[in-house]
Amino acid sequence: MKTIGLIVNPWAGIGGRVGLKGSDGLDVRRRALEMGAQPLSPRRTVEALRVLKGLEFRLVTYPGPMGEEEALEAGLKPHVIGEIGEETTGEDTRRAAKDMEALGVDLLLFAGGDGTARDVYSAIGDRVPVLGIPTGVKIHSAVFAVNPRRAGELVRRFLEGGQVEFRLEEVMDIDEEAFRRNILQARLYGYMKTLYAEDVIQGSKEAGVADDESSKIGAANELVEEMDPEALYILGPGTTVKPIADRLGLPKTLLGVDLVRGGKLVAQDANEATILQALEEAPKAKLVVGVVGGQGFVFGRGNQQISPEVIRRVGRENIVIIATPRKLARLGGRPLRVDTGDPELDEELRGYYKVHTGYGRRTLYKVA
Repeated sequence: MKTIGLIVNPWAGIGGRVGLKGSDGLDVRRRALEMGAQPLSPRRTVEALRVLKGLEFRLVTYPGPMGEEEALEAGLKPHVIGEIGEETTGEDTRRAAKDMEALGVDLLLFAGGDGTARDVYSAIGDRVPVLGIPTGVKIHSAVFAVNPRRAGELVRRFLEGGQVEFRLEEVMDIDEEAFRRNILQARLYGYMKTLYAEDVIQGSKEAGVADDESSKIGAANELVEEMDPEALYILGPGTTVKPIADRLGLPKTLLGVDLVRGGKLVAQDANEATILQALEEAPKAKLVVGVVGGQGFVFGRGNQQISPEVIRRVGRENIVIIATPRKLARLGGRPLRVDTGDPELDEELRGYYKVHTGYGRRTLYKVA
């Protein structure tokens, strides 16, 4: 009987919808709660664990919100070890990982973002096979599945003796304080032995390429020329969307979400609540987003302010995707991805979209 270790960072991702661009540190967590944020990591963990119900295996986890509660809600019977305080920290994650290494778990399943992956890596290096359930805001590392359910399916395949492999994959993280100042500083911390399947593991985020600029500017120019003055334009983060604001002569939060209407800036670095309020005041809206290089994500990585409720209010037909030909080519034929946190919405968003790749240039591309 195989033994699976489970570690949950219950606070991962709490800063996303309120626009804090991360969840690391007690101060950020408290600020997010003051702004009305709700923990999403436990629910996303349960989504992964429910796939494992009915299988014979031993599940070892930490008390309360670090795995015990999620396992019980998913209908599993965990063996609980260790102790935690009132407010869990990265030190709890590191201690839990070391304890599970000492127990000789066959696979360590952890829920969180890049900060959680760093904590696990600092404790066990590449000595224990791992798989990440994506529940954080910033997920640049390649040790995570594309969404919680796919994580559960891959673990199920492992437990049932199906065809699986392990690869050394990157653990990346960014400086959150610099990120909040609109500066992206990514760093490679190391590699972990990761349960791998090409269609399940998200891969690491790739940087943009300078010679894509003409395609970005061309697509931006066309979108600006076609703008409806009555519509609210929700401009997602990233260098692909920024040229739209540049053409309008408006400031753009490179790593945040900005709102434009009638050629004027309505809100800069908007959170979910601000976007929803602006949608109440606009008769129609367009949602303009780029694609995460190397991973192919349209929603769910670094733009959680664009929540399921925001997407539903805007409507699928009003989603505008921009991606340079080079960025699409680097996906190697893999589809675009969504991980909104709402599985039903993810299913509704499946299908083909006209992706803007330059001035007057479109390509049909599948979202899976």
